[in-house]
Amino acid sequence: MEDEEHLYDLLASFETAMLVTRGRDGHMHARPMAVAEMRADADAYFVTSIDSPKVAEIYADADVLLTFQSAHQYAAIYGRVNIVRERALIDRLWKDSWKLWFNGPSDSTIALLRFDADRGELWNDLGLLGVQYAFEGKKAYMRADTAGAAGSRQFRPEQ
Repeated sequence: MEDEEHLYDLLASFETAMLVTRGRDGHMHARPMAVAEMRADADAYFVTSIDSPKVAEIYADADVLLTFQSAHQYAAIYGRVNIVRERALIDRLWKDSWKLWFNGPSDSTIALLRFDADRGELWNDLGLLGVQYAFEGKKAYMRADTAGAAGSRQFRPEQ
């Protein structure tokens, strides 16, 4: 539970995430996405156009990766995305900044991506974990080796 609270505290501070999908050609495709809503269980909503190529990629393969990054903390969250066209939810989540892409919440092309988190990893180079990771990194450098995942913590949201 503590890891989930830490994760939510970290993710709630982000306005943007990188959404990674797999294209029909099998190649991965990443793009920044504005976070419409972040939930305590690491589930999230994003806004998009129903005509966006990412929607076709999601219909073909709904398994995605979200990444978040700050100056000293990083997260990779794996899960599935569903396309949501629910008007009441779009109205509730609507942000004026979306006017750059849509003609208001009733725009016929607006859709939400509902991300359902499955698992994830956190990295932190602050405090004890940061010191431990820096130490592991220096040790690995001296051995001409690679650093392990000393600063990494894995989690699975409660179902």
